[in-house]
Formats: sequence, structure tokens, C-alpha cells
Amino acid sequence: MSAPRAGEPGVPATDVPRAGEPGAIRARLPYLRLPLLACAALAVVGVPAAAVLRGPTGAAGVAAGIALVVVSYLISGLSVAWADAVHPKLIMSVGLVTYVTKIVILGVVMAAVAATGWPGLPDLGVAIIAAVVVWTGAHLTWALRSPLPTVDRSSDH
Repeated sequence: MSAPRAGEPGVPATDVPRAGEPGAIRARLPYLRLPLLACAALAVVGVPAAAVLRGPTGAAGVAAGIALVVVSYLISGLSVAWADAVHPKLIMSVGLVTYVTKIVILGVVMAAVAATGWPGLPDLGVAIIAAVVVWTGAHLTWALRSPLPTVDRSSDH
């Protein structure tokens, strides 16, 4: 069992390491556990179902679609956590550069895959949509269950 981390229920926000301190990036990523587990569950159900319904190509398309979404969200989360851990003023610029870079690469890769006429493309598309919905729902669930940080303004005076 691991030690409680900042951002998890019952852990005060004051325990979060500040930018530049050891553990600063990890402390900013507690939300990843639930979406990763949810996407793993989607893969456990979706890949075998696609194999039965659409064959090995469909299973490969579903696996690739789920993996694509997970990798994309992990890159975003890690880059923004890194920026916040280094200097919080970097969050917006790093987030936007990461997003634009991912979208351009994704567009080029998807166009190349579509040009091949690969029969698993429809399965890939359905899996991408399903994984985005699952990840977003899990992330929202985590956010709604996490305690909001509070500020005691009476101690500022």
C-alpha cells in the first residue's frame, strides 16, 4: 500500500511539494489512477468483444484506439504537471504547445493510416470515441470526489 498523496481525499493541499521540490510532478498526477483503470477495463472488455465481432483486425483497431487516447492524455497530463512543477507560469504555454503538437502528429498519422485502406480503421475510430468518453467520465468522477483546496483568509491579516 502506498503512502497518501496530495490531492487524494484526506490529504491536505499544503502537503503538495512546491515547484522545484522533489516529488512535485508526482504530486500533481493523482487523478491519473482512475482514468487509467477505467481505460484498462474498457480494453479488457472491448478488445475481446471486437475480436469476436470483427476479427483480429477489429481487435487490433480497438486496442490501438484505446492506446492512442491513453498515450495522448498521459502526454498532456505529464507535460502540464512538469510545467507546474518547474514554474506554474509555464502551464498555459506548455499545455498549448503540447496540444498543437499532438493534434498535428495525430492528423498526419491518421491520414497516413486512412490512405492505406486498413480495414480496422472504423474499429479504431469507435474505440477512440469510447476511450475519450471513458477517460473523461473517470476524470470527472475523480474531480467531483476530490476535496477542493481551501484558503483560510483569516490568517492573512
